[in-house]
Amino acid sequence: MTTKKRSAPSTRDFDREFRAQVAQMTSGLAPTAFSTAWADWAMHLALAPAKQRELQQDMLARAQDTWAFALRALAGEPVSPAEGLDGDADPRFRAEDWSKFPFNVYARAYQNAAALLKDGVRDVDGVTEYHDQLLEFALRMLLDASSPSNCLATNPELLALTQAEKGQNLVRGFKHLAEDMRRTLAGVAPVGADEFEVGKHVAVTPGKVVFRNELIELIQYAPTTKDVHAEPVLVVPAWIMKYYILDLSPRNSMIKYLVDQGHTVFAMSWKNPDEKDREIGMDDYVTKGLFAALDAVTTIVPVRKVHAVGYCIGGTLLSIGVAALARDGDRRLASMTMFAAQTDFSEPGELAFFINPSQLAMLEATMHRKGVLESKQMGGAFALLRAKDLVWQPIVDTYLKGQRAPMIDLMAWNADGTRMPWRMHSEYLYRLYLDNELATNRFPVGGRLVRLSDIRLPMLVVGTEADHVAPWKSVYKVDNLVRSDDLTFLLTAGGHNAGIICGPVHPKRHYRIKTRRLADPHLAPEEWMEAATRHDGSWWPAMQHWLAQHSSGRVKPPAMGATRKGYPVIEDAPGEYVRQR
Repeated sequence: MTTKKRSAPSTRDFDREFRAQVAQMTSGLAPTAFSTAWADWAMHLALAPAKQRELQQDMLARAQDTWAFALRALAGEPVSPAEGLDGDADPRFRAEDWSKFPFNVYARAYQNAAALLKDGVRDVDGVTEYHDQLLEFALRMLLDASSPSNCLATNPELLALTQAEKGQNLVRGFKHLAEDMRRTLAGVAPVGADEFEVGKHVAVTPGKVVFRNELIELIQYAPTTKDVHAEPVLVVPAWIMKYYILDLSPRNSMIKYLVDQGHTVFAMSWKNPDEKDREIGMDDYVTKGLFAALDAVTTIVPVRKVHAVGYCIGGTLLSIGVAALARDGDRRLASMTMFAAQTDFSEPGELAFFINPSQLAMLEATMHRKGVLESKQMGGAFALLRAKDLVWQPIVDTYLKGQRAPMIDLMAWNADGTRMPWRMHSEYLYRLYLDNELATNRFPVGGRLVRLSDIRLPMLVVGTEADHVAPWKSVYKVDNLVRSDDLTFLLTAGGHNAGIICGPVHPKRHYRIKTRRLADPHLAPEEWMEAATRHDGSWWPAMQHWLAQHSSGRVKPPAMGATRKGYPVIEDAPGEYVRQR
């Protein structure tokens, strides 16, 4: 009996494993990216004596300001540090308690030191723009972490609260910390998330699972009107999130809203992949995901064309798929709508801090080791982009003030993360983010290249003003890439998630909207902002009106599924895949 010998690990395998080990020690951040940026800055600063002198003068001026401020504070003057030497008001130091000595001095010294460090990395001739941005990001993380507002001993508001409550806030905070650590180690959802159980409190719009393969489930939602718009709507969510962000609590469920307005809605629910799915790639997400869902919808609702709606990278996937359909002469779509979705990644926003060859090599090694990218790694990267609001302020509130923020449906959804297969995510990051293949006509589907310029469908493209994940100016670039003769761009207030999920009635929101024809001159983002019409309230009614305008009339609601054609009702919504953890 012969024993089959296992092949020896290659040099590449050894290097990949070493990078994965390093990633464990650095929380996934590539030290080479930051050290290279620092070396670029240090060498060019050494060649800029005028800049060095400017920084020396700036340091002296800020040191003098700090000392003068300290002397005034020591003399008993009620001086506030809220406005620093540059006149910039820092909201963390606005409370009256920060005007007391020595806390006002702490805050003033911090602000002067922060401003000096920021000045030091800016405008150094010769430093690449990317390295300049990377250093500013690293500096921002350092400054967010070192603010005196984060520490009990240097925060007068926390000390006053502790004195008033006789330390009970710290007792509650310690209990919160212990509970959060226990839940994290056990892999349990955060406190309060169980109040938003899938299928019971969220994702409750009535419907049926009418198709399932190894990658998706397709949900068809039950009509609530006696007649419906003839063309159904197919929702393509991002696979980095559970689909029910578009079906949260009934009051802010976009799917329920569309159904109640007379649309036949189908939604894809992605499988939460595990190690066995490591080899699933982008082609699979197009063919077994989007195309399989489209086949099902056009079989269940025959003859009619389909309105396709994509969110985040689901919108990117939709644009890839629509370009492939156009390439192949497939005319089954009536329109396409994209929410906060990029197609040109030349300016991807602050996520670019994590998208460089060094960082991707480390991330790829981590994913290859496990077969998937864990959701907590993606969530950690997003949190770092807004560390002051998403990391440090919650730490202060929860563990020092002892005040736990109440859970809401969007927060509970955010904690219900998904994994991503190694092959797909590697291809997505390298080919789209790093090499920008889609915008430069180098991205293949089924072994053949696709071109966004083949897309001529009516389009509704939605961006959000405060988006850190898909900046609206980057989303707007699709206008230069497609040849739609009916392209409406809508810019709404809010961020990547809260700007999209705002409910049909939201008096504090506003949006701008403008339609262009192919013959119209292209407007730069700033010009578009001036030319677009501003409206108050939620943008959902405008989206629904656009979909209705691009439909052909009202008809009788279709049957649920099509058993005789291979699409029987499998089970009630929200199905099985959305519950996978």
